[in-house]
Amino acid sequence: MEPSEIMTVLLDLAREAGLEVRSVGSGGREPGEPAPASAVVRVRDAFWVMLSAADPVAIQLEVLAGALREHGADVVEDRFLPPAVRALLMPA
Repeated sequence: MEPSEIMTVLLDLAREAGLEVRSVGSGGREPGEPAPASAVVRVRDAFWVMLSAADPVAIQLEVLAGALREHGADVVEDRFLPPAVRALLMPA
C-alpha cells in the first residue's frame, strides 16, 4: 500500500473520530526560525492534528496514527482495515 493511500485512510478515520486535521506549510517564517513540526494539539475542548509540510510523510503518518491511537481508538477498534494501516495503529 502506498503512503498516500495509507494517509487517505487515516485522514478518513481521523475525521470520523472527530479530530480536526490541518496542514501547516513552511512559508511565512522568519529567517533562522525552525520549520513547524507535525503534532497533536489541544484547542479548547478539541484535539487537532497539525501535519507539517516540512516533515517526511512517514512522520506525518506516525503523528496521525498516534492521534488515532490516543483519541480515536473506538472508531478503529472493530473495523476492517488494510494490514498496512492496522500495523501503524497497533500500540508500540
